[in-house]
Amino acid sequence: MKNPGTQSPPAASPQSGMAQWAERLEQINQAVDPFGIGASFKAVAEGWMANPDQLTAELANLTRDLQALQLSAWQTAIGLRPAQLVKPKADDERFVDPIWTEAPAFSLLKQYYLLYTHWLEDVLFDAPGTPAEERRHAAFWARQWLNAIAPTNYLFTNPVALRKFHETRGESLTKGLKAWLDDVRTGCVEMVDRSAFKVGQNLATTPGAVVYRNDLIELIQYTPTTPKVHTVPIVIFPPWINKYYILDLTDKKSMLHYLVAQGFTVFVVSWRNPGAKQADTTFDDYMMQGMREAIDVARKICKTPQVHAVGYCIGGTALAALMAWYNAEFPNARDVPVAHWTLLTTLVDFSRPGAIEVFLNEETINSLETMMAQKGYLDGREMERAFRMLRSNSLIWHYFVHNYLYGETPPAFDVLYWNTDVTRLPRKMHSFYLREFYLHNKLFRKNGLTLAGHPIDLGRIRQPLYAVGCEEDHIAPWKAAFKIAERIAAPVTFTLSSSGHILGIINPPVTPPKRSYWSGPCTEKTPDEWRKEQDEIRGSWWGHWSKQLTKQCGPLIPARQPGSKAYPPLTPAPGLYVHEV
Repeated sequence: MKNPGTQSPPAASPQSGMAQWAERLEQINQAVDPFGIGASFKAVAEGWMANPDQLTAELANLTRDLQALQLSAWQTAIGLRPAQLVKPKADDERFVDPIWTEAPAFSLLKQYYLLYTHWLEDVLFDAPGTPAEERRHAAFWARQWLNAIAPTNYLFTNPVALRKFHETRGESLTKGLKAWLDDVRTGCVEMVDRSAFKVGQNLATTPGAVVYRNDLIELIQYTPTTPKVHTVPIVIFPPWINKYYILDLTDKKSMLHYLVAQGFTVFVVSWRNPGAKQADTTFDDYMMQGMREAIDVARKICKTPQVHAVGYCIGGTALAALMAWYNAEFPNARDVPVAHWTLLTTLVDFSRPGAIEVFLNEETINSLETMMAQKGYLDGREMERAFRMLRSNSLIWHYFVHNYLYGETPPAFDVLYWNTDVTRLPRKMHSFYLREFYLHNKLFRKNGLTLAGHPIDLGRIRQPLYAVGCEEDHIAPWKAAFKIAERIAAPVTFTLSSSGHILGIINPPVTPPKRSYWSGPCTEKTPDEWRKEQDEIRGSWWGHWSKQLTKQCGPLIPARQPGSKAYPPLTPAPGLYVHEV
């Protein structure tokens, strides 16, 4: 007999049971495939299955090329030397050693590998009736596997490795095994001889002092090297992904050293390397406690109403948002604390953000947010691995082969050392940045974002801009960086540097010149049309930029030493935060 004081729980409906089961399946799928790789390959396969005639034609093309390569193999077997039917792409350096062409067996192995690789990449990328995002996603992940199985990556299919093994009587492989064991402990293929560098001794050595510190930044002011300096100081915001001294490598490569030598008062922000305690640090905090605070301190030290501000990569994106915020806060342009500004390889339109877009989907961001929820931050090593995968042949497999199969010591290269000196990213800021900027592209939309109490409209910005893009940049493609000219209400001078995201910016004047640049005012023309109108200039764009800064930063006054009574020097440059690990 039932107790009248109790009631049986309601039976679960079939619909709720199915919903729970679907949710559970989604959780399992998220754990097994956090990057949504399977969905992309499924979309590509469906595209080809819906177009059997095109698929048949592609298979026929592959069969024809295989038959030609087979004939070449027979010709080789009877002592002939047929022409190479399949050649590496221009940027593929894996097969540059002549033995890959001169040794018949290895030449054929190389050509068979390249034939299948090129065909499969093309088929994935050209899948009919499939969204471009899915095609690019599938092709990227297929490329990771194809790069991994390259014959160059294995001892017995790499003739160069076999030759070195013979020449060194096995010592190359012994050294390689030791290097591999060392890298297993660190969890990463080493790219650089880290023992060759020490921050503050042979990197980040430009003299100066920390003149301000809070929980997020150290502000460094540099010691003048000229008797007079321009009135308006320059305040630089490097990315908070990695550390500031990419702008202060050796003296010959240091942008900071160069600017000081040109007669400018230079400040740079050194961002804190956040930990779990900073998990709730927001993008607003980086703007206001970081950038706005640094600008205000520089103005007070130099006793000037305005500064010239410089932003690099994500530092530039935040600076663009801050400029829109300033122009909302101060209706009169003369009251804005920044008189003019520079952006270095900076995106404000994230609709086509370059190669990194393969990681920017709902599945991947959900996976990252789960990871960050546990630690309170994204470990910089995770970011480094992602960036290396974007160019896995040159940034992963190149070092795998040279370190482990050839037994070579990684080079002592300052840029690579900086690249591996990673920082963490606070959970709240990074989640917001990935979703609102990359996934939803809200910064580029009028009032799409509200930051620090103001709707952000780039169209409010009235201060002249000098923007730099880099020709081979795969992180902030120059044509995407060019699009800021569409949104701001100010004159824009755009400079296109040769080379990529780092070396296009860290591009000091040298004789003879290594690189080139193109520069001119932005108009309503497309990036390609703009470029056709500009003359290629051999050399570094730094000199062109310095001339612009000279015009903007006012008359010369007696040089200022770091700090003031209100902001006395706290510690010599490079400060404390740059050493945080």
